Amino acid sequence: MLKPLRQGLPPLDPATASDAASCALPARYEAVREARRFTRRSLDQWDASDRFDDICLVVSELVTNALRHALPPDQCHAAEPGPPVRLHLVHWSDRLVCAVRDPSHETPVPGDSDDFSAESGRGLFLVESFADSWGWHPLAGPLNGKIVWALFGLGPAD
Repeated sequence: MLKPLRQGLPPLDPATASDAASCALPARYEAVREARRFTRRSLDQWDASDRFDDICLVVSELVTNALRHALPPDQCHAAEPGPPVRLHLVHWSDRLVCAVRDPSHETPVPGDSDDFSAESGRGLFLVESFADSWGWHPLAGPLNGKIVWALFGLGPAD
């Protein structure tokens, strides 16, 4: 069983990142599609699309989880949504981190592991399966909420 752990990012120096991109996502379920498009454009620009399918699936799950579990229930359809979810992509030559920031302090928890036929509740199991590692940590200071991240190893540059 996947045991959610409060983990910080593995030791990666953000100053050595080749590229980084970030986008605010509205508190609407359509934001998942926007996140996938943003991820596709970013990976194409960085010539890092060899793991696009895995990365896109994980981004979709992380954003969906943030919208479904980290926002008040009525916020995803409110006329004036509150704090947005934010997607961050950080690219090094041999790895990529996808991080989703949301306003909740709740621990990310996988769904019922006994029912793999259920239509929901498998998001973090998919993240665990497709990413090389993942974790989360609470935000401090003026930022409120948490970051859930997934790390992907990338093939050597051609």
